Amino acid sequence: MPLGPMDDFLAHQTPETFDHVYTGDRAFYDRYYFNCHSCSDEIFLITGMGQYPNLGVLDAFVTVSLGDKHYCVRASRELGHDRLNTSVGPFSVEVVKGLETLRVRCAPNEWNLDFDLTWNGFVPALEEPVTYRRVGNRLTEHTTRFAQVGNWSGRIRVDGRTFDVTPDRWKGARDHSWGVRPNTGEPEPPGILAKYRPAGEFGHFHNWIPMQFDDFMIKVYFDEDAHGRRHMEEAVKVPKLGSDEPIIHLGSPKHEITFKPGTREIARTRLSFAHTDLTVVGTPLRTNYLLGGSGYRPDGRWGLGHYRGPLAVEGLVWDLRDPKQFAEIQGLNEMLCRWELSTGEIGYGMHENACFGVYHPYGFDSMTAVAP
Repeated sequence: MPLGPMDDFLAHQTPETFDHVYTGDRAFYDRYYFNCHSCSDEIFLITGMGQYPNLGVLDAFVTVSLGDKHYCVRASRELGHDRLNTSVGPFSVEVVKGLETLRVRCAPNEWNLDFDLTWNGFVPALEEPVTYRRVGNRLTEHTTRFAQVGNWSGRIRVDGRTFDVTPDRWKGARDHSWGVRPNTGEPEPPGILAKYRPAGEFGHFHNWIPMQFDDFMIKVYFDEDAHGRRHMEEAVKVPKLGSDEPIIHLGSPKHEITFKPGTREIARTRLSFAHTDLTVVGTPLRTNYLLGGSGYRPDGRWGLGHYRGPLAVEGLVWDLRDPKQFAEIQGLNEMLCRWELSTGEIGYGMHENACFGVYHPYGFDSMTAVAP
């Protein structure tokens, strides 16, 4: 149990040093996620960093949707004992003021994708409901997450183009989550879990939607199984920092979603809520296909928490005009949307959607079914 710099803070919650977490589950993680856009269809950047103490790994990525290309840079290293060292390869994250201001960087590199960005929260960080799931007797997910929308300043450079990022126009969302989560680290044999997830019957419909308006955030989150049964939901209206207005719980969200023909990619979303007459309609502007290089779906070389040696850094590019390359990165779609409330107010924000396996409510009655 070597000491690290964190051990000098009055923050311990177990008798262990900070390089040991409360559980020996290999799937324990602690991760940042950020997205950045200009409230237009021009560019959509997503970056993240995760630590996996029981796997001994720290990794990070950036993916950018620009023009007809999907760009990625990713890095991984051995975690070591200093949990405060949030840097790997060209990536670093600095907490300037907790829950409000962070600096996120990817230094210049051979793949011509770099950025130096400072985040300022627009609303107070929102703690989401705890996620807790068991499959059989196995605890498969137990996580805490907080979410926030905010504004960016700094610079982005991609493939010879430079974007000056100013907070009047550049917005985004972030989350910080930690706990035990599936698909962390190298794959393990399914064992008895296969009994509870028979081939051809598994379904997961995931939606995480932070929207930023002039004076508030609307945050909607719901996950459903193959039959549309909810195991997680949230819908709240959060006032901007400094406001005296309370957080308003909107009630259970209801969705009406249209998909692009021949795909499972969303073309339009309409949301309504149990406790208000308010509705909101989302129109996608640009999609960042997060499975492209980020590690959220292992590609044979890379996955979240996978050990890649003392240090590994890679860059990749996909041509979205090539059907084969495009198909490789489909599945977890981060759609930057323009949102219009029934009050006439306009906002921007991401609709993160995944529709894996079977989902009967929208007619996806087989693992490979797509919209007509």
